[in-house]
Amino acid sequence: MQVLDQIRLGLAVAVAKTVTSLVRVLRLGSASVLPGEIARRLHPRLLSLLSQQVSQGIIFIVGTNGKTTTSLLLRTILESQGWRVTHNETGANLINGLITTLLGDANLIGQLKTDYAILEVDENIVPLVLEDCQPKFIVALNLFRDQLDRYGEVDIISQRWQKAIAPLAKDTVVVLNADDPTLSHLGQQLPQRVLFFGLSEPSLYLKEIPHAVDSIYCPSCGHPLNYQGVYLSHLGDFHCPSCGFSKSQPAFHSRDWPQILIGVYNKYNTLAAGLVAQEIGVNTEAIFETVGNFKAAFGRAEELTVNGKHIRILLSKNPVGMNETIRAVNDIKAKGKASTTLIVLNDRIPDGTDVSWIWDVDTEKLVNLGGTLIVSGDRVYDMALRLQYSQEFVKEETTKVNLMIEEDLQKAINIALDKTPEDETLHILPTYSAMLEVRGILTGRKIL
Repeated sequence: MQVLDQIRLGLAVAVAKTVTSLVRVLRLGSASVLPGEIARRLHPRLLSLLSQQVSQGIIFIVGTNGKTTTSLLLRTILESQGWRVTHNETGANLINGLITTLLGDANLIGQLKTDYAILEVDENIVPLVLEDCQPKFIVALNLFRDQLDRYGEVDIISQRWQKAIAPLAKDTVVVLNADDPTLSHLGQQLPQRVLFFGLSEPSLYLKEIPHAVDSIYCPSCGHPLNYQGVYLSHLGDFHCPSCGFSKSQPAFHSRDWPQILIGVYNKYNTLAAGLVAQEIGVNTEAIFETVGNFKAAFGRAEELTVNGKHIRILLSKNPVGMNETIRAVNDIKAKGKASTTLIVLNDRIPDGTDVSWIWDVDTEKLVNLGGTLIVSGDRVYDMALRLQYSQEFVKEETTKVNLMIEEDLQKAINIALDKTPEDETLHILPTYSAMLEVRGILTGRKIL
């Protein structure tokens, strides 16, 4: 590295660390984005220089849902084996956030001593990040419609990924969800070493394909796919009767793997993290032990106890995610262990400003089991209207739903806690920014 380049690097690091300290001291935020943005302006090649210093390799975690949980689980597994891991645990997954994360573990002259960097990467910037980083692993969890005002359809993203990944080194390991037709097809086109994970448990099939699925047509020829069964949205066991395209073979049987966190989607997250850990060299027994003791990432099936009441927060930021959280809540409600649910809908930048996606959510299934439904958030009345239509659609005489609307989130949480018996669980289903607000109120004891 030339002397001038080293000086610029040192300046960028010093400024970034100073900004981080100021933001945190002044309690202006978590400093997960701004330091990296400023440092990048001072040294445009900073991401490339930092990523090259990760001794064992960079692991990209991409996809619509599950990035945070999968990343945290994989990090926990690797750290249990003594590896030093850098991870953007705040979820800042754009380039400025990635730089901030790497800078956080670098010393004052920009030297980074870490074994692995596990980086959650926003699906829309994967091609851009690959221009500066050569990851050892790329893990793609799924592709669903999410914030269409920002991303567009899943096939467009997949095409961009293929174009960006194909030129990478042939020893790059690409780990893909075999149950997602788009990703299964992507893996069959790539020249790199591709490994697949997926479910092999027909007992987990949904009774029917959800009405708002994203990809039920063959990505090779466009013919409708034949499904033996679906596990989640369009993820399932499929084949194309026209061209012969079919689900790729997973590396192992999912039925042999444990699951601690609720929801089929978390089974996928566990399989993805476990497959990468195995490929790195961690034995299965050690992986299973870590999975058995794993605690959910904040807001992702995270469990809290407040005022003696048990709470579970289930991030719900798009149709597939919310349908799966409703599925998980209903499984618990059916056992008579839950009666109160709080839904918080926001439409801020992190959530996506278009909330029309709530009409693709099967809220009828939430209404059908009754109980108390409390609605809050910036778009409280949009959500309440959706639930009101669900009530009209269900019209079951045995179903009694107490629908409550409360604009003030703190009051809504108080009401929800009051309505929840001590031997049951309050489930909170928030969008992303709403989840941060909910946690701030609960962990900050503002409800007292």
